[in-house]
Amino acid sequence: MSDHPHDDTAPEHDPAHPAPANEPVPTVVENDDDGVAAEIDDPFAGSSEDAKPVAMAGDDDDEPIGERQWYILKVQSNREDSIREALQRRISMQGMDKWFGEVIVPKEQVTEFKSGKKRVVSRKLYPGYILVNMILNDETWYLVRETGGIGDFTGSAGRPAPMLPQDVAKLLNKAEEKTAESPRLKINFKKGDRVKINDGTFENFEGEVEAIDEANGRVTVMLSIFGRSTPVDIEYWQIESV
Repeated sequence: MSDHPHDDTAPEHDPAHPAPANEPVPTVVENDDDGVAAEIDDPFAGSSEDAKPVAMAGDDDDEPIGERQWYILKVQSNREDSIREALQRRISMQGMDKWFGEVIVPKEQVTEFKSGKKRVVSRKLYPGYILVNMILNDETWYLVRETGGIGDFTGSAGRPAPMLPQDVAKLLNKAEEKTAESPRLKINFKKGDRVKINDGTFENFEGEVEAIDEANGRVTVMLSIFGRSTPVDIEYWQIESV
């Protein structure tokens, strides 16, 4: 028999020194070219409800927990489309399609005239933001935040907050209306503006804007012809501000 008694009992956990909790995922903020984190005024402030990330239970074969909701992401301006594509690629590569729905850059159609030519262009409704339809949990939150160009979710106290249903409906309906209807013209004049005609029969005449027809891209200008004030309809790209 040994002089030293053998204790084969495993050491018990000391309640005075609990195991450290998992560290939170650090905040990832995209820096601009000067290395300074970009701060963007939030046009959606106050339009959402607070929400905490929902923990994911089970393995990858489990069905998603809860319903998808719409969230607003702050992103680098002028890169909205490429960031949207990058996020969609990461979702597909990680096999997390079932947790995500659409990823949208809100836009509207605008008709412009340049050098006398008419063209339809897409204009972002909210530069520096994209929308994502998703179920929020630890894994989806991390995937989004780790995508290059994405700064953070909008929300109060740094917590992601989903958009209110009525705000989502307004935004999606607005986008649908803009694409279904004839694109509106971008006319940078208003009634009372002094303008000069730089093309056509009345070239070099000056007058005052009387009315604007955005649907047809025409501006009514009051010109002095033979000493009388006469209304003349001009294509809006044929005039310039004086």
